[in-house]
Amino acid sequence: MSALDHGGAPGWEDRPYRRIATEEAYAPQEMIDEYLRMFREEDVEIGFRSLMGYFLTSEHPQPQRVVQRLADLGERRIADMDAAGIDHQIIALTAPGTQVLDPGFAEELATLANDRIAAAVSDHPARYTGLAAVGFERVDSAVAELQRGVTELGLRGLIANSHIKGTYLDNPKYEPILRTAAELDVPVYLHPQTLPDNAIGPYYEAGLDGAVWGFAAETGLHLLRMITSGLFDRIPNLRLVVGHLGEGLPYFLHRIDHMHGKQVAAGRYEATKALRQPVSEYFRTNIWLTTSGMPWEPAISFARRVVGADRVMYAMDYPYQYVPEEVGEMDALPYSADELRAFYQTIAQDVFGI
Repeated sequence: MSALDHGGAPGWEDRPYRRIATEEAYAPQEMIDEYLRMFREEDVEIGFRSLMGYFLTSEHPQPQRVVQRLADLGERRIADMDAAGIDHQIIALTAPGTQVLDPGFAEELATLANDRIAAAVSDHPARYTGLAAVGFERVDSAVAELQRGVTELGLRGLIANSHIKGTYLDNPKYEPILRTAAELDVPVYLHPQTLPDNAIGPYYEAGLDGAVWGFAAETGLHLLRMITSGLFDRIPNLRLVVGHLGEGLPYFLHRIDHMHGKQVAAGRYEATKALRQPVSEYFRTNIWLTTSGMPWEPAISFARRVVGADRVMYAMDYPYQYVPEEVGEMDALPYSADELRAFYQTIAQDVFGI
């Protein structure tokens, strides 16, 4: 029996499914403090300054509410879940996570975050599941911390807040980390962060570098790099979860398959190699999508049709997009009771081992 069966938001006993939100963010206060120091004292990248400058220094109440909620793993978070009707959260270290930190502090922060999340799960097993963070740049240490997080702390996946100082997970140096996730049978959650300096310029000057479009462009690119590099052919049991309904890629899969096939046949790029299956097929064998930030029936139904209904699950994107009313909208999706139960509950239970 899952811990999920022992509690949830008010009224959970009378519902035929539990609502699991699968992309919900946490930030230790120590990380928030370090980000603020970096913003004030270092020559940080444009994206970091744009994103963290907004959340950490703005006087607007919206970013202030987000930061206050990020560091809470107790009564306030659970009260927000209850108010929205969310029974269970999959909690992970928020972007940009460890990826922008010095390697030594990245390791310390990952350990701290993993211990805090594991303690919260222990205190509230019916309400929380946690993902592990690692400091990616020191690969041996990252492997050891992922193993500790899963086997000792009971965490159920790895959070990867996209690029690591401009490098991507298709780089062979990160393969031992991904192989370890596959060997431990836990998924990797690929979460957006801001574009690196060598790509962000046109987005930033138009005010499009963040969630409005830049995040999708950055993380969609990352995901495509992972697929076209042959990573899933080399690690066929690697499981990846991607939010925001796949960062727009499901809409393009037909064109991507067509153009990738032509490029392979022509030998146009050294990096473009033949894969064991079309690009689109990896969305049906290795990749799952969540609805974080995308509570829109046409997009959800399209994604379910393209990649399979068993590949799409619910997420809210708390606290960045905390909109309690969206839960009612998702309950009203034109799906059967069994389909809603899979969408909200059983797919997430299977993927994260809840």
